[in-house]
Amino acid sequence: MNPNEVLRIVDALYREKNIDPEVVFQAIEAAYASAVRRQYGEEAEITITVGREDGALAGEVDGTTLDLDEIGRIGAQTAKQVIIQKIREAERDSLIEEFQEQIDQMVSGVIQRSEGGATTVSLGNVEAILPRSEQIPGETHHVNERVRAVVIEVRPQGSRVKVVLSRTHIRLVQRLFETEIPEIVDGVISINALAREPGYRSKVAVSSSDQRVDCVGACVGVRGNRIKNIVDELAGERIDIVRWNDDPEVLIPNALQPAEVDQVLLCDMIGRAIVLVREDQLSLAIGRRGQNVRLGSKLSGWDIEIMTAEELEEQIDRAVAGFSVIEGVSEELAQALVEQGYLSYDDLSVMEPDALMEMGGLGADVVDAIIQEAEVKAEEAEQAATEQRRMRREQEQERLTVEAAAKAEAATADSGEAESGEADSGEAESGEAVAADEENSQE
Repeated sequence: MNPNEVLRIVDALYREKNIDPEVVFQAIEAAYASAVRRQYGEEAEITITVGREDGALAGEVDGTTLDLDEIGRIGAQTAKQVIIQKIREAERDSLIEEFQEQIDQMVSGVIQRSEGGATTVSLGNVEAILPRSEQIPGETHHVNERVRAVVIEVRPQGSRVKVVLSRTHIRLVQRLFETEIPEIVDGVISINALAREPGYRSKVAVSSSDQRVDCVGACVGVRGNRIKNIVDELAGERIDIVRWNDDPEVLIPNALQPAEVDQVLLCDMIGRAIVLVREDQLSLAIGRRGQNVRLGSKLSGWDIEIMTAEELEEQIDRAVAGFSVIEGVSEELAQALVEQGYLSYDDLSVMEPDALMEMGGLGADVVDAIIQEAEVKAEEAEQAATEQRRMRREQEQERLTVEAAAKAEAATADSGEAESGEADSGEAESGEAVAADEENSQE
């Protein structure tokens, strides 16, 4: 191989493929060493070097200088194949390193094709995969459409690189906020917490380091233009922007917006927050299928339970009465447990024994017996609840069946009346025709 050609190949691979020149030089040396070894055997001590400055090729076999022309004659094709393989591996490793640095970062690509639900996205020098499971529910993609997603996985696959993208990952919301809102990039506004149910709703808690900057208003933008761009990119997904606060009693009501909260009761021992709302705010606070309270819990880091004041009183009375029937639990201990947020047998069954011992001044054996009985009663309560749900489903199914039968019977009756009316009409027309014929005959 001509020295100038060697340098030209090394330089081209560095500029076009971002492959380290040293990797290419080592690949060439390994390729020629492999070719020479075929001639001299595996036991031979072979050294091949390529000049980094001039590209000159030199070699030794068992301490004897190898003729350069002989190097060129020995297995040139083998050397070429090894060089190509090494370069491909180097290119793959370079791409892996490049995209490893982009994990959890947003990239933009062009849709190439969709097969079996998975979508192939061109990122320029590599084709990435956007699996169906990582696509926003309900959205569709078309060829040549530009799409943005986050990189979630990079791994070698043979001589190629497999890059997996996601549009359901929570980081996509954060990256879009960073793209659309300059104050976040500048560090004036911070995203403190995120919660997301892809395709439906996200909650973003933000704060501002500058009192003059309204963090929520800046994220919304003039006439909502900033948040609209993000919503459009997420296929219409609803986004709630709330103010962050280190105090859970302030953050939790913010996280449950747009519902109005009356009071927050924090149960630190079990990480639960009991949120009291008015009756007319109950469904709004819980949200459709529990979505609002789920996202609020994720955003705040507390297990939020929504109820009215009346429901809380009922639960407290029921819990005190239920705990008191367990042997070893006095009424005072039952009241103390309820005050700490333990409102069910299930809560009591997962309580730390040491905490129960300290709270009730009880021995280890008594505590173990209390927790075991609580586990049994929790299982019984779960079975009872399951049975109630089954009975409700059966009753609902029976009701729907009765309604369907009544509708079918009504439809049949209406059809019969209509047919009877048509028959009467036909008889009347026939009678009129006979009368007309008789009149004509008399004339």
